[in-house]
Amino acid sequence: MLEPNARPGGTPPLLAVFTDFDGTLVEIAETPDGVEVPAEVTDRLGRALSQFDHAFAVITGRDIADIDRYLSPLQLPVAGVHGAQRRRADGSFDTLDQSVSTASDAIALALEPLVQAHPELIVEPKDGSVALHYRRAPELEETCRRALEEALLEHPGFTLIPGKMVYEARPAGLDKGTALRAFMQEEPFAGRVPVFIGDDRTDEDAFRAAQELGGIGIKLGPGTTAARMRIADIASVYALLQGLADISAGGHSDAPEDVPH
Repeated sequence: MLEPNARPGGTPPLLAVFTDFDGTLVEIAETPDGVEVPAEVTDRLGRALSQFDHAFAVITGRDIADIDRYLSPLQLPVAGVHGAQRRRADGSFDTLDQSVSTASDAIALALEPLVQAHPELIVEPKDGSVALHYRRAPELEETCRRALEEALLEHPGFTLIPGKMVYEARPAGLDKGTALRAFMQEEPFAGRVPVFIGDDRTDEDAFRAAQELGGIGIKLGPGTTAARMRIADIASVYALLQGLADISAGGHSDAPEDVPH
């Protein structure tokens, strides 16, 4: 009998590939709206979608609408807001409870006095979470953390998570790992070996989920991580995607060698 995820004749397994967006597919910008997406990115991701038989998805802290705007006209399977939003491969959506959106609006409102006092800070309201960016004022990291902790006292259904120069309030029990697991229960992801590529602390849940499901987490850049492999930079991500497609098809990879940590 074949092992789960194996293919006849000892050929390589079919892969389900997931990636973060900011810092993984595109460079992190100083502000959320400052991201620049090179013209070739959409073509590369469109090829990846085809090469992995549509078992390719983005799992991000951004809203799905943001990803669609940056990658237009491409529409990938996407989990947005750390799993609070999810568009399946068939185009259908997981819906968000309205109470979650109402609570995130209230949290954003509670942060307004802090941002008025420190205009270098940026509040990013999303449909289901709130991000407080301090990239332009790193000395205010602790102030931002305390402000969000205070705001969450009124909203115990939310939890505080750190990222790269950002703190985010998101619904408890939802993370990139739960989003990956949800995708893996559906076609065309089900029965494949999951691979997650990311760069941030918010990606750690997805690294662990992929590995617990028999796959691999791949971290971009330095830092302590649960991921079992690393790559160096964003250029390596695209080389790796092509290499994984070649491997899954039984070909040869020209991607740079991954380095276990």
